[in-house]
Amino acid sequence: MGKFIVIEGLDGSGKTTQTALLADYLRKKGKVRELSFPRYGEKSCSLVEMYLGGELGNDPDDTNGYAASCFFAADRYVSYVSDWKRDYEDPDCTVLATRYTTSNAYHQLSKLPEDKWDGFLGWIFDFEFTKLGLPRPDSVILLSMDPSLSAGNVKSRSAETGQKMDIHEKDAEYLLRSYKAATFAAEKCGWNKIECAPNGKMLERSEIFNMIKTSLNI
Repeated sequence: MGKFIVIEGLDGSGKTTQTALLADYLRKKGKVRELSFPRYGEKSCSLVEMYLGGELGNDPDDTNGYAASCFFAADRYVSYVSDWKRDYEDPDCTVLATRYTTSNAYHQLSKLPEDKWDGFLGWIFDFEFTKLGLPRPDSVILLSMDPSLSAGNVKSRSAETGQKMDIHEKDAEYLLRSYKAATFAAEKCGWNKIECAPNGKMLERSEIFNMIKTSLNI
């Protein structure tokens, strides 16, 4: 099997930028398949879009974490069996994903009391990787920063592009909870945590990318 690498982080943390930089770098060495979840516009993503668009409630907590996780899992399952399974099974191909099961492992985890966090992580990984048969990542990179900074980046992006913010991005308190849950999940699961703004100021893209390369030993 080829390597499967996932880049995670709160909205506005620079996941898309760093995924693109890593993909370009890895293509110098071999074949790369890029993925991004959720797959907006696809049939399998319809429940995710209803949820994030506020059709099931304008508060993220209106949809419990187990139900919401199933929406995202269905999209990942359909994409895997119909699209990128062959790339994953190619020993010469590196699969690189922006967000994956690991996103639910903190976004939806944050909806639960902390004494339920271990149980939720066990459930979601067993559900997707064992019962659904989705592949486990070889490496997970978590781009970490203060949620107030990531929220500011999202607002700036929305103002510049006209892209509407979803119910996660609009909720500052939810983003704070997700940040705490992501820190817990990273430590519990052994993810590579990259501090993108260690002194309250965002590092340059190149600095963050060099830290990612170092964490992956590439």
